[in-house]
Amino acid sequence: MSIDYEQISIKPGFMKHNGGVLFRTISETEYEFKSTINENHLNAAGITHGGYLSALIDAGAGTAAHRASDNAPCVTISLDLKFIGASKVGDEITGLTKILKKTNTLIFLFCELRCNDKIITSASGIWKILKVKPSNLGPGG
Repeated sequence: MSIDYEQISIKPGFMKHNGGVLFRTISETEYEFKSTINENHLNAAGITHGGYLSALIDAGAGTAAHRASDNAPCVTISLDLKFIGASKVGDEITGLTKILKKTNTLIFLFCELRCNDKIITSASGIWKILKVKPSNLGPGG
């Protein structure tokens, strides 16, 4: 559906501080995101830190859950990761998220991170769709 990526890290926070995440919609059940690895993302071994890859999946797959739930706020309930390969400075990491099932309250999904045409991380997760009550207090109320 979306051809171009959009920057989703626009508010101050962890992902914006760490370089941001680009995101696009492929279909109603498939979403893609990407980020480029810099020196701040490395561990002591000189490869991308697993914590950064976890955060990248949480942000990208979480945005996919948000979009799949008609832009309702969603929070991570469960995220199971498998670290399969490595990446280094300058590498572009691309994530593909597939929505497996959507209920009235939950989103079940699968996500893979790829680098240089190889899977480096796979994840399955569950996101809770929050039912936010309307408020007349205004933004942030």
